[in-house]
Amino acid sequence: MKTHDFYYDLPQELIAQDPLEDRSGSRLLVLNRTSGEFEHRIFSDIKAYLEKGDCLVLNNTKVIPARLIGEKVSKSSETSTDEDIHGAKIELLLLKRKDNDIWETLVKPGKKAKPGSIIAFGNGLLTGEILDVVEEGNRLVRFTYDGIFEEILDELGQMPLPPYITHVLADKNRYQTVYAKYEGSAAAPTAGLHFTRELLEEIKAIGVDIAYVTLHVGLGTFRPVKVENVLEHQMHSEYYQILQEEANKINSAKKNGGRIICVGTTSCRTLESSSDEEGNIKSGTGDTSIFIYPGYRFRVMDGLITNFHLPESTLLMLVSAFASRESILRAYNEAVEERYRFFSFGDAMLII
Repeated sequence: MKTHDFYYDLPQELIAQDPLEDRSGSRLLVLNRTSGEFEHRIFSDIKAYLEKGDCLVLNNTKVIPARLIGEKVSKSSETSTDEDIHGAKIELLLLKRKDNDIWETLVKPGKKAKPGSIIAFGNGLLTGEILDVVEEGNRLVRFTYDGIFEEILDELGQMPLPPYITHVLADKNRYQTVYAKYEGSAAAPTAGLHFTRELLEEIKAIGVDIAYVTLHVGLGTFRPVKVENVLEHQMHSEYYQILQEEANKINSAKKNGGRIICVGTTSCRTLESSSDEEGNIKSGTGDTSIFIYPGYRFRVMDGLITNFHLPESTLLMLVSAFASRESILRAYNEAVEERYRFFSFGDAMLII
C-alpha cells in the first residue's frame, strides 16, 4: 500500500481560511458506504440520518492557546555564539504536558533551541528552559512563572491554527467546539466545530444518546506520511480518557442494536483503542498510537462524521478504511467539483 494511493488534486482556493458565521450552515456530503452513492445536504440536516437508539460520540477535548512567540535570552551553561544570538525570535508549540511545568514542545527554529537555552515570553512573564531533545526533534521545556500557568498561557498564547490557514482568527472560540471541556489539545477535533448547542438538543430529542470521550489531539494526528510504504509510518501517541458513565452509554446502545456514530477521527481512534474484540468499550485512561488504514476491522464504529482531509494523510487513510479508498476518492473528487470547502474550517462529510 503506497502513500501516493491516497493522493487527490485540491485547488488551493478550496482550503477554507475562515469559519462560517453559522456553525451548522456548512455543507454536508453524505456517503453511503454500502452503495457508494452520495447526497449533498446542509450540516443541520444531519438529524435526518440519525435514529432513536443511536449513540453520537463526541470528543470534548479543549484546545489550549499553545503557540508561544518568545525571544532567546541566554544559555544557562554555555557562552553564546553567533548562532545563538540573544533576542532571536523563537516559536514554541506546546504538545504534551509531561510533568507540572515540563512540556514536550515543537520549537522553531530548532537549531537555536539547544539544551540549556532560555526563552522569554511576554517580557519575562513566562520563561522556558530547554531541557532535552526528544524524538522527531521535539524539545522538553521547563517553564518558570509567577501565578497560574493556564492564566498566563491564555494571556500570551495564540491558537495553534494549522499552517494552511493564513488568516488571523478573530474569535478564539471558533477553533473550539461548543462542548469543549478538558484542556490539553494542540489542535481542534474539527468535525465537532459544526455542532451548535441547539442542534445537539434537537438530536437528543430524536432519542439519540450523546456520549463524550476525551482525546487530546497532538501533532502526530496531522504529521505527514514521509514513507512510501504506508505500513512503515509511525503515529505519535495521544492521551485519552473515557469515563465509566460514557462507556456505559456506548455499550448500551451497541447491545440494544443502536449505531455508534463517531464525530471525528479522534473519537473513532479513542473508541477503537479502548475496545475489546467484541467491541465493548472499557473506561479508563491511556495513550494511543493506533494507525487505521484500509484492511482494518472496525469493532465499534458504525458511522462517521468528519471533515475533508489532506491528500496522503493518515486521516484520509482512516476514512478510506471505513468506506473504501475508491469510494472516498470518488467522493472527494465530487466535493472538489462542487466547490466544497476543505480542511479545518471547511465543510463536512457523513459516512454511514
